[in-house]
Amino acid sequence: MADHGGGGGGCCHPMDLFRSEAMHLVQLIIPIESARLTVSYLGDIGLIQFKDLNAEKSPFQRTYAGQIKRCAELARKLRFFKDQMSKADVKPSAKSETKAEFNLDDLEVNLGDLEAELTEINANNEKLQRGYNELVEYKLVLQKAGEFFKEAQNRAAVQQTEVSSQQAAEESLETPLLKDQESATDQGKQVKLGFLTGLVPKGRSMAFERILFRATRGNVFLRQSSVDEAVIDPNSGEKVEKNVFVVFFSGERAKSKILKICEAFGANRYPFAEDLGKQAQMIIEVSGRLSELKTTIDAGLLHRATLLETIGKQYEQWSELVRKEKSIYHTLNMLSIDVTKKCLVAEGWSPIYATQQIQDALQLATVDSKSQVGAIFQVLHTKELPPTYFRTNKFTESFQTIVDAYGVAKYQEANPGVYTVVTFPFLFAVMFGDWGHGICILLATLFLIFREKKYSSQKLGDIMEMTFGGRYVILLMALFSIYTGLIYNEFFSVPFELFSPSAYACRDAACSEATTIGLIKVRDTYPFGVDPAWHGSRSELPFLNSLKMKMSILIGVAQMNLGIILSFFNALYFRNPVNVWFQFIPQMIFLNGLFGYLSLLIIVKWCTGSQADLYHVMIYMFLSPTDDLGENQLFPNQKTVQLVLLLLSLIAVPWMLLPKPFILKAQHNRTHQGQSYTPLEGTEESLQVEAGHDSHGHEEFEFSEVFVHQLIHTIEFVLGAVSNTASYLRLWALSLAHSELSTVFYEKVLLLAWGYNNVIILIVGVIVFIFATVGVLLVMETLSAFLHALRLHWVEFQNKFYEGDGYKFAPFSFALLGDEDE
Repeated sequence: MADHGGGGGGCCHPMDLFRSEAMHLVQLIIPIESARLTVSYLGDIGLIQFKDLNAEKSPFQRTYAGQIKRCAELARKLRFFKDQMSKADVKPSAKSETKAEFNLDDLEVNLGDLEAELTEINANNEKLQRGYNELVEYKLVLQKAGEFFKEAQNRAAVQQTEVSSQQAAEESLETPLLKDQESATDQGKQVKLGFLTGLVPKGRSMAFERILFRATRGNVFLRQSSVDEAVIDPNSGEKVEKNVFVVFFSGERAKSKILKICEAFGANRYPFAEDLGKQAQMIIEVSGRLSELKTTIDAGLLHRATLLETIGKQYEQWSELVRKEKSIYHTLNMLSIDVTKKCLVAEGWSPIYATQQIQDALQLATVDSKSQVGAIFQVLHTKELPPTYFRTNKFTESFQTIVDAYGVAKYQEANPGVYTVVTFPFLFAVMFGDWGHGICILLATLFLIFREKKYSSQKLGDIMEMTFGGRYVILLMALFSIYTGLIYNEFFSVPFELFSPSAYACRDAACSEATTIGLIKVRDTYPFGVDPAWHGSRSELPFLNSLKMKMSILIGVAQMNLGIILSFFNALYFRNPVNVWFQFIPQMIFLNGLFGYLSLLIIVKWCTGSQADLYHVMIYMFLSPTDDLGENQLFPNQKTVQLVLLLLSLIAVPWMLLPKPFILKAQHNRTHQGQSYTPLEGTEESLQVEAGHDSHGHEEFEFSEVFVHQLIHTIEFVLGAVSNTASYLRLWALSLAHSELSTVFYEKVLLLAWGYNNVIILIVGVIVFIFATVGVLLVMETLSAFLHALRLHWVEFQNKFYEGDGYKFAPFSFALLGDEDE
């Protein structure tokens, strides 16, 4: 099998989906001066998968670590720009068709200047905004605290007037003496009160008041007034509801305590003058500064928006350039540098058909980089297994993805994806058959297909993206569902006489129970699908169950036979006669000796109209193979045929199990007996040494391990032949479930609502019917049938021939870079 590394037999392009593309290992020797341009051109064509020749080195020890670091710094600046644009609600322009040429050095300088300018604008704007927010708070303090003082002065003037009027009314001989004494003592007691003003968050104002009271033991006087609208806090930049406060205190100790409490509660303090004239002057000054700052901030924001729009116009091109450059240097780091340090050596896998394209790219890079020495291209011979590469289009890609989800095909083994294109939607449709539901899914899929250009360029949600990716699978599922729905004659569970009138009619005009008894055949058989007369009859379920169960077995045996036949083509392609004689032939005999025979009996019974019991035939074929069949005989010499098939099936089991391990052991001994290695022709010295190492270091042939593996494989096939055939009965079970659910929703919701002769009940019934049909039958049942069809392909079909232990061809390609963040 390793001999096919050079592409042995799979070079036919029309069959490129049946066998993976023929690959070869190539070596490129590239001069240093043209290395970057060469890798860039190879990334454009995207047809070579480079091997990492520096796997033992850490990322920091590699040749181009500095350039990668530089690209990472440029990517960081671009992320900064993107973040700033999203905050300013500026969207980057779409990629322009005309590609402007950028130099990485010029781009680095340009991005550096733009980042510095944008950072400076942001810093200035932040500083101005902070100052503006402080002035807004200061203005509020001046207004609210000014009201406190004005109110206090008015109250003091009123009290003074009252006191003086009382004194004039209560004059006596003793009054002057007492008054002089009191005034003398009051002047000695007078204390100058200090005060602080500011804003405290509204949610913390009560706690602020309590702490102040406790800390000063009640020796403070606090006044608070709530601000009507939330203000932007200068420190956090967030909108906060606040209260303006004025706190009066006595003494420096009290002041220091109050200052600490203000700091702890995030209260912003502002200076305040007692004089009303000064207060009015301060308000005018602050208002003037606010209008100036507002104008300055607006001008700064306008300049920032203009700068971001300029960046947005070229952001996508810059981002693409940086991604490309980073990927180029990542690839160059996988190349080994020659001892002379004048050229780089690359190794990688490429399809054979791409050889000319790669050579053209190398030549173009040599010319464009004005290198005096051209790159050297040569094919290496290796025993290493090449990667698997299928060329798919938008139609076949989703089917190939279904296969790859199970396992990537081994290099050039038969690809089940070819058959999955037809068998997958067909098996789905067998379970989902209803041409009404099929039309609904078809319309939804056509909508996705008509808008695929729009959706393919958008970011969709997880479920929507999955549905859109599999739109062509769903399209075929819908078309096949319409086909099987016509065969089952079900349109939302209602039968129609589409192709001709029913073959059955009432025995006479007085046939009262036409749906149950009294029907006789009066015309030719209904030409296509199930006769509509079966629906609603007493024998509908027994008839349809029998039909669908036997059809499931026929489909299952046919698909399993296809799987075994594909194993034969694999054995032929890889020149493995052991697998043909001791795997393919006994497997075909065993499967068809039992279940192929059962399929034959089903077809014979359908054709002859026999009443034979097939359960009885199959059970007694094993229990009493020599007994007479009696009324269960379907054709002459049936007992002899059954005996022969039973004996062949019994012989097939040891035929599968015993010879293969012994033949493999003999082949191994013949290959390695007294054999020394010989260097491969036309290879480098390093490769010859490697080949020699492989030849001497081959593993010993473990006969017991091979025998146990073959025993497991045989048991798995024998038991699997029974269980896999039974597994296909899910086609019958799900088809029955879908049909019965449709009938329930139609009869118990729609017809029931119709029978009430009430418009409101009818509208409610129609709405319930639509939601039940869409939610249960078009979504849940679709998903259920999809998963069951998936299981039948992965387990029942692919395990007959598909190893699926390969690895995908992952070429270095700019087209695959996508829009992922660096």
